[in-house]
Amino acid sequence: MDFKRGQLRNFVVVAEEGQMTRAARKLRLAQPALSHTISQLESELGLVLLERHARGVTLTPAGEAFLPKARSALAAAEEAIRTAQSLARAGSDRVEVGYVGPPPQVNAPELFTAFVEARPDASVSYRELPFPTTPTAAWLEEVDVAFGVAPAAERGVRTQPVRAEPRAVVMPDDHPLAERRELRVADLLDERFISYHDDVQAEWAAFHSFDDLRRAPAQYMTGGRARTAPEMLTLIAQRRAIAMLPHSDARVVEQVLRGVVAIPVNDAGTVALSLIWLESNTNPCVQALALIAEGLASRNGVAHSRSVSSQAPPRPAERAQRRGGA
Repeated sequence: MDFKRGQLRNFVVVAEEGQMTRAARKLRLAQPALSHTISQLESELGLVLLERHARGVTLTPAGEAFLPKARSALAAAEEAIRTAQSLARAGSDRVEVGYVGPPPQVNAPELFTAFVEARPDASVSYRELPFPTTPTAAWLEEVDVAFGVAPAAERGVRTQPVRAEPRAVVMPDDHPLAERRELRVADLLDERFISYHDDVQAEWAAFHSFDDLRRAPAQYMTGGRARTAPEMLTLIAQRRAIAMLPHSDARVVEQVLRGVVAIPVNDAGTVALSLIWLESNTNPCVQALALIAEGLASRNGVAHSRSVSSQAPPRPAERAQRRGGA
């Protein structure tokens, strides 16, 4: 059977969407072209995978059995492609840096300026990532190295702090606390915080709602659930909630987003902005970045670490409460 990866991807999306029109929109294909690729796949397999009806499509028993195999085949193919791309970058002195929040050139210019000076022939590209998902290794697969607040600890994932900085809160400028020059954690615990998508690591999301300090989920959360930094900013801009960020991230948000202010939280401790990468990544540019980051961390007085910081994950009841929007 000589079916193509694109046919599998199209089938999976149609099965998940339950409708050709929505699937075609998501895949950015014309609906007749999408229907044709599904028919081709069914012909090559000798199976009917989908039942078409007025409201959309449903999987046949054969389609139900084939769907997990198609997903597995797609995942394996995509992993092989990412591995090949990573090896190609390593062989050509290229590195792809993922980030959450402000771009690293804005938030860590000292790191990447030093890297370019040390390796002037290297090529650096940047990719915005969604908030960390589980497992951390899968979240990192599309890039060589990520920069930001470290996600959950995991075997095979390495981290190197670059600098530590205070935590700050971002809130609408008409909030009753917005006129304050600085805040304390106790001022904020009963505020409404951003709610995060179920896919986002619970430990990482908890950090941005002060759950790590109150030792419980926030009582009031938004109904909308953010999966990316732009989605978080949209909820803040709509004056729906507040969010805790590293101070430098908060200041960037204050500068680029109208109607919000960033206020330091003076008793919330500090957070380390770090490089995070897979231990199996052999790209020499990653190792060069890590060494420069280690030197910067030493000068900044940040303890050297190779283990992603972690905290105990919330109990199931706490997770359920966090997912429920207020």
